[in-house]
Amino acid sequence: MVTAVVLIALIVIVVGGGLMYAKNKAAARQKELDDAKADARRWVERLGGQVMNLTGTDPASKQALADASERYTAAGSQMEQATTPAQCKLVTQTAMEGLYYVRAARKAMGLDPGPELPDLTGQGRAGQVSEHRKVEVEGHQYEASPDPGARTPHYYPGGMVAGRPVPQGWYSEPWWKPALVAGAWGVGSFLLFDAMFSGMSGVPADALNAAYAEGYQDGAEADGGDAGDAGGDAGGDVGGDAGGGDWSFADGGGGDWDFGGGDFGGGDFGGGDW
Repeated sequence: MVTAVVLIALIVIVVGGGLMYAKNKAAARQKELDDAKADARRWVERLGGQVMNLTGTDPASKQALADASERYTAAGSQMEQATTPAQCKLVTQTAMEGLYYVRAARKAMGLDPGPELPDLTGQGRAGQVSEHRKVEVEGHQYEASPDPGARTPHYYPGGMVAGRPVPQGWYSEPWWKPALVAGAWGVGSFLLFDAMFSGMSGVPADALNAAYAEGYQDGAEADGGDAGDAGGDAGGDVGGDAGGGDWSFADGGGGDWDFGGGDFGGGDFGGGDW
């Protein structure tokens, strides 16, 4: 009898302890989520205040503010759907990127750009445009400059895009956007990077090496596809000719060769108010 009572008491203690542990763990997770949401919301509100209170005075500042507004809208949508701390960090990163565009717009208008912002997505590794450069690639002209201008109204805060570095600076057009959307660079995009940034002092050697590696892969995939097509055509020709002559191969036809091709977290960032 005494043994049964002791056993029941132990079971009650174990079950009660387990329930208490689960309750405490759930409360800790909820607190972490609430803190992450509060931090993300703070950055979204800061971005919103800048977007709503600034009006561009030239093409460069207007474009930068349009990009900032786009990030504000995206961050707001992400905020509504965020249910985990990781998703809240993505909200923070989107808002932070928007603040980079705000900072660029303020600079373009001759205003105090405000406090420096932390490295967002590998900006230090990507480097920055340090001189004005105009190049022609495959019959199309591109320009890059460290400063905004009528011919370089598109700003990018810099960082890694689909595995390849894009230096911080002002450009004639947002040539990196297709890679942002698709998650992969088009074959031949390395030619633009090489022409635009090769020998530029503001772009680290690591960034150039990364672009060379990606460009080499692009070339390998393109060559592989051409070789496969050639092989298929050659095999088909051999099969057709063999079938109509005095001699033949058992399997004279050839096939195509199939080669594979290629594809925000933040935390408690520092910074001050504008």
